[in-house]
Amino acid sequence: MSAFQTKKLPEFKPDLESESFSPGKILLATLKRDVKLAFRRQSDWVNPLIFFLMVASLFPLGVSPEPKLLSTIAPGVVWVAALLSTLLSMDSLFRSDFEDGSLEQILVSPQPLYFVVLGKVISHWMMTGLPLTLMAPLLGVMLFLPFEGMGGLVLSLLIGTPTLSLVGGIGAALTVGLRKGGVLVSLLVIPLYIPVLIFGTAAIEASLTGLPVAGHLALLGAMLVMGLTLAPLAIAAALRISVSG
Repeated sequence: MSAFQTKKLPEFKPDLESESFSPGKILLATLKRDVKLAFRRQSDWVNPLIFFLMVASLFPLGVSPEPKLLSTIAPGVVWVAALLSTLLSMDSLFRSDFEDGSLEQILVSPQPLYFVVLGKVISHWMMTGLPLTLMAPLLGVMLFLPFEGMGGLVLSLLIGTPTLSLVGGIGAALTVGLRKGGVLVSLLVIPLYIPVLIFGTAAIEASLTGLPVAGHLALLGAMLVMGLTLAPLAIAAALRISVSG
């Protein structure tokens, strides 16, 4: 037998049940990746904040600078501005991954697509919905919203904006293969945003009048739980349809 006889190398067989494919690690890896990419493309998260501030600032100029009137319409103005600002950034949720081909790699990978999609939506909310929520009290002061309504404003946005990202992700996934899908995303998603808008503004109105806010927040929370459960499944199915089509 030759002294230079080589040994047969063992075959590499990926263990899909191993810890590297655990849902938590997939979620965190996707979250880290998308947050890093968002910081490199600062316009993706800075533009919605500027738009949010501009929309709320234009209302006093277009309606009336009277403090009493502004305090009355402040809940609706802030929520509509937050809704439109979230919608502004939805088209780019999967666009860059689709253009560079990484979305196809994600779809054919053995990793559960549910957690990959959920990680991308959470990162979108962290870069869009969370900053909008933190900026909302400033806009409330600009619109003469009484201090009693600030708690309802922040809590309703904190619970409601993740639902906006989840629902908007469905529209973004359906139109990811289209060149000009931004308008179509708006047409698909805005009707689904109406319940969140209604209960979000109702929570602020209830806090202003001294009525219980828990019922409105509970309904927003129920919509959030439903969105966390069902929206990633719908987004995953929509991505497969868009990419295969």
